[in-house]
Amino acid sequence: MIHKTGIEGIDRITYSTNGTPENWADTKRFFADWGLALLIDSPTQQLWETLNGAQVQVLLPSDPSLPPAMEPGPTLREVVWGVHDDATLAQIAKNMAHAMGKTGGEAHPTSINSYQNNSIQCLDPHGLRNVFQRSAKRAIAVQGVPTNAYGHVQRINQASPIYERATPVEIGHVVLFSSCLAQAEAFYQSLGFVVSDRYPGRGSFLRCAPEAGHHDMFLLQLPDKPSGINHVAFTVRDIHEVFGGGLHMGRCGWKTQLGPGRHPISSAFFWYFENPCGGLIEYNADEDHLTAQWQARNFEPGPTMFAEWAIDGGIDGHTRRQPAVAAGTGFITERK
Repeated sequence: MIHKTGIEGIDRITYSTNGTPENWADTKRFFADWGLALLIDSPTQQLWETLNGAQVQVLLPSDPSLPPAMEPGPTLREVVWGVHDDATLAQIAKNMAHAMGKTGGEAHPTSINSYQNNSIQCLDPHGLRNVFQRSAKRAIAVQGVPTNAYGHVQRINQASPIYERATPVEIGHVVLFSSCLAQAEAFYQSLGFVVSDRYPGRGSFLRCAPEAGHHDMFLLQLPDKPSGINHVAFTVRDIHEVFGGGLHMGRCGWKTQLGPGRHPISSAFFWYFENPCGGLIEYNADEDHLTAQWQARNFEPGPTMFAEWAIDGGIDGHTRRQPAVAAGTGFITERK
């Protein structure tokens, strides 16, 4: 979703691999199967794109443009946030100057004499580089299928689609393991992010504007867990594309971590896979949309708060069943 004011969302993320040719090749195959369009394919850089122009960059860990990694191995190194206008960029620069030193981030602002072709950047308390610049994403005419909820029929004389694979619309959110939750939450709030909901002392869901999807950033603090990447979510059109994308990834041989399922806190449908670039990766759809009138809630962590329902191990793309469940004699319409 493109936000109309302030910080609009994620324009680009940058991963680094572990530096091996095998990991580089796996990464290329993975993002092609994930449904992204390849823009640059060189021995030192891969650049991929979603439908609305949000980008995924992959670099070697030795690339001199990268900041120090948050953690060993393949991981997330940078998030570029697109902003709506120059006034927003100026306000973020001002906020950033006040935030440094108070929250443990390290500022590296560029010249702010002109915002026309400029950006500002800083390291958050985990060491992740955040860049803010005018958004380069495209407005696109993409819609999920209407649903026929009881009493609110929207789809008439029209069947819901079946997707053979997913083509993600945009990068939805980033989730970090945090070893300094209070400090990190204060840092992102100082830059203009808004708390949507919390696990007190354990996690914080933050959206990048007062009116936005439920969260663009989630910070999760676990006992003795160092800072690092948990996952990046990619927004698809609807629940049907979550299923189609997940089944396709399974047919391609990629491993499900959990899903499909539904998060009760954000209402979103999900399907998580292991990502050769580090952490997990998620197909995500039907997230709650919040405004400035929303009051942040507190939740006690637990399995029912993470998932209303979820399938462990995914669904086999060929049998359309859980992998551990025998195929039996086929679906009822196939029996003689």
